[in-house]
Amino acid sequence: MAAKLRKGDTVIVLTGKDKGKTGAITEVLPKDNKAVVDGVNMAIRHTKQSAASQGGRIAKALPIDLSNLALVDKDGKATRVGFRFEDGKKVRYAKTTGEAI
Repeated sequence: MAAKLRKGDTVIVLTGKDKGKTGAITEVLPKDNKAVVDGVNMAIRHTKQSAASQGGRIAKALPIDLSNLALVDKDGKATRVGFRFEDGKKVRYAKTTGEAI
């Protein structure tokens, strides 16, 4: 099945502590049905200093469930994603505007 949300898509969080925040998807984990969104679901990780990196408290984005995310359309509103064929190719489109993504 084709993915409705992909890496690089701008999404909005629908529920949870980060409700209403938007960000770009940096990684999709289809096996776990989750995605990592830049600036959303942040947690502090304490790392030990090494020769390669500086130690300390580092903020890291944790995965969030795909059901809690919605794609942002050109108007800045949440939209559902549909599929249709255009010129023999399967494309995603925003259901609110009908525009291909």
